[in-house]
Amino acid sequence: MGLFNWHRAVIKVGSALIAPQGKDCTGQFLLPIARYISECRQQGKEIVIVSSGSVAAGRSLINHSEVPSIAEKQAMAAVGQTRMMANWARFFDFPCAQILITHDDLADRRRYVNIKNTIRELLNNGILPIVNENDSVATQEIKVGDNDNLAAMVSQVADADLLVICSDIDGLYTADPRSNPNAEFIETVDLVDESIYALAGGTTNKIATGGMRTKIEAAEKATFNGVHTLIVNGRKGQVFDKLLQNEQQGTWFKRQATPKKARKHWLQYTLKSQGSITLDKGAENAVLNKGASLLSIGITQVQGAFQKGDAVNLLDQKGQVIAKGISQYSQLELTKIQGKQSQQIVDILGYCPSDVIIHRDDLVIL
Repeated sequence: MGLFNWHRAVIKVGSALIAPQGKDCTGQFLLPIARYISECRQQGKEIVIVSSGSVAAGRSLINHSEVPSIAEKQAMAAVGQTRMMANWARFFDFPCAQILITHDDLADRRRYVNIKNTIRELLNNGILPIVNENDSVATQEIKVGDNDNLAAMVSQVADADLLVICSDIDGLYTADPRSNPNAEFIETVDLVDESIYALAGGTTNKIATGGMRTKIEAAEKATFNGVHTLIVNGRKGQVFDKLLQNEQQGTWFKRQATPKKARKHWLQYTLKSQGSITLDKGAENAVLNKGASLLSIGITQVQGAFQKGDAVNLLDQKGQVIAKGISQYSQLELTKIQGKQSQQIVDILGYCPSDVIIHRDDLVIL
């Protein structure tokens, strides 16, 4: 069965593939994945990696008890993070970037926008973003807890249309194939519901934090947000060769809407508007008819007490709501730069986090 066309993918690679012995990074399973990433990039596609492995990579360097304490694990992550990045970087002849995030970063609207901007800029510059949970500072309360769910969140922040989760089995089965010879492989999942969750066991891998359940949770999150999801066997190099030939591998979870529709729904119905921005005729035309981002020069009025990362309504000269988007600036900042050229922002505010006020990707026409 052939695969759908995609433009931007998030690939999640777990500790069991990066540090198969539970300590130190190896290239044992990563070479075919790296080759797949390089080939995809040559085809003009964009990739973001979500990589585990920092704790495992630093394990042998930190004296630790039988069950490592949080402080010991965080020290392992701190020293292991550079090793994990170096391990990835040696496979590529293009630059890689490290992004460390916690659940708090994704829950905070301002930081969410910053992460989105950073990933966008890295991809625009042909750089491979490698995301990991910030295990050297994350406490239990702010941890996502597993990189499967982190990858699903990253697929949304990165506006991806495909999420590939690398596992150590071929995909989803009716039972655990390692203990049940009668287990049947499930090729396609149309909708994640309780019957799908009922198929998931825990994890049998000592260094992994997620089992099949967290992969199903991730697939549910991603597909709801318009992202096709594949669970594949990351230990089999031929899987990636076949993916390059557009052949389906693993279990395919079908998305529930297109990314555009899902994002539109999220912007329109989930995010509450905290204020409004009135546009002049030129900006109105650019936003409505040219698919343009909103610039400061086109703003005539700002209302409401909103912060960077909040949703705001865009109004025409008659006060009608024509669109809604996520603002890169607070209401206080916008009152100072409205009607001004983008290059004047830094002179007025002393900083310029973004040339645009609302990026076209974060904007929905109503």
